[in-house]
Amino acid sequence: MRTVGVEEELLLFDRQSGEPRALSSAVIARAAKDSAEDAAAGTASSGADGGEVPGTDGRPGRSTDYRDPEDEAFEKELHRQQIEFATQPHTDMGDLADEIRRWRADAARHADDVGGAVAALATSPLPASPAVNVGPRFAWMEQQFGLTTREQLTCGCHVHVAVESREEGVAVVDRIRSWLAVLVALSCNSPFWQGRDSKYASYRSRVWGRWPMAGPAEIFGSAERYDEQVETMIATGVLRDEGMVYFDARLSHRYPTVEIRVADVCLEAGTTVLVAALARALVDTAVAEWRAGTPPLGHGVSVLRLAAWRAARSGLEGPLLHPVTMRPAPAEEVVAALLDHAQGALDANGDLGMARKSAAGLFEHGTGARVQRDLLDRTGSLGAVVTECVRRTQA
Repeated sequence: MRTVGVEEELLLFDRQSGEPRALSSAVIARAAKDSAEDAAAGTASSGADGGEVPGTDGRPGRSTDYRDPEDEAFEKELHRQQIEFATQPHTDMGDLADEIRRWRADAARHADDVGGAVAALATSPLPASPAVNVGPRFAWMEQQFGLTTREQLTCGCHVHVAVESREEGVAVVDRIRSWLAVLVALSCNSPFWQGRDSKYASYRSRVWGRWPMAGPAEIFGSAERYDEQVETMIATGVLRDEGMVYFDARLSHRYPTVEIRVADVCLEAGTTVLVAALARALVDTAVAEWRAGTPPLGHGVSVLRLAAWRAARSGLEGPLLHPVTMRPAPAEEVVAALLDHAQGALDANGDLGMARKSAAGLFEHGTGARVQRDLLDRTGSLGAVVTECVRRTQA
C-alpha cells in the first residue's frame, strides 16, 4: 500500500482581534525549545513515530525514516503570519488523522504561549498586511515577483503520495490532471479576502495562480520530457530553482513522491484526510491505467484552467466541469464520478466507506467556505468567524 504524507500551512492570528499576526519566529522558537526539553528528558515529540515527507519550495526535506529529536517540527513559510508542518508518511488514514490533529494541537499551544492563535484557514477573513519572512530565498522572491509575493498570504494543503519510479510518477501526473479540480471543490476554505467576500469558495487558488509557474501542466509522456521542461523553465531565469516549479501536481526532486498541491488547507482535519485518501486513490488508479496502456485524458491546459476556476468559484454549491467531458454538471454528480473513478483503489486501501461518508458530510454540513459564510451570517463579525475557526481547527 502506498504511503501518504501531508503538509499543512496554518495562519497565525491575534488572540483578541482575530487579525493576522507576524508570530512565526516566536512560535517556531517556542516549538524548538519544547523539542529540546523533550530530547533532554528522553521523550519523543508528540507527532514523532516515523519518517516524514519532504519539505516544499526547495527546502531540505526531513528524514524519511525516523525524526531526529532535534528537528524542528514547524517551519517558516513565505510570510511571518503563517507556519507549516509536515506529517510522516502513513498507510493508514486513521494514523494520518491522529498525527494531523497532534500537530495542530501543538501549533495552537505554541501560538497561545506567545499571545496568538492558529487556524486552518486558507486566507484571512479580516484584512491583513502580510510581512515577508527573512532569508535569501524569500528576499529573492520579493525582488523578483514584487506585489505578487507580498500579497501571497495563502495557506494550502500538499499531499505527497509514494511512487516507485520517476517514470511512474510522470505517468501519474499525466493521468490525474483532469481530476484535480474536484479536490479544489472539496477542500475550498477561503471565501474572504481583505475583509470582503470574494464570491469565490477558494479564493486562495486564484491568488496562488498569480505565480507565473503555477497551475496545470501539459501531458509530458515521459520522465525525460518532464525533466526537459523543468530545465527549460529554470533556464528562463524567472524561477530560482526546481523548488519553484509550482505545477498542480509535480515530482519531488528529493524523494520518490508525487506532490499534489491544489487543495486549500482544510478547516477540519477530517477533510484533509479525505483529500489525502482521494489523492492516493487517484495515484493508484493512474498507475493501473498506465500499466494497462490506457492513455491520459487529452484535455488542454486552457480547459483545465477553466475547470479549476469553476471549482474555485462554486465549491460544492454550484456546477463543476466533469473531468471526463469538461461539460458543466452538478457538483454531486462530479464528486460521485471521482469516487467511481477511484473506487477500486479506495476499496483496496480500506478508504471507500470513509471517503463516501466524508464527501456526503461536506454536502450536508458544508465545506470550510460554507462554514465561514454561515458564521458571518449568524454573527455579523469576521472576528467571530476567526474565533470559531480557531476552535474548529483543533476539533
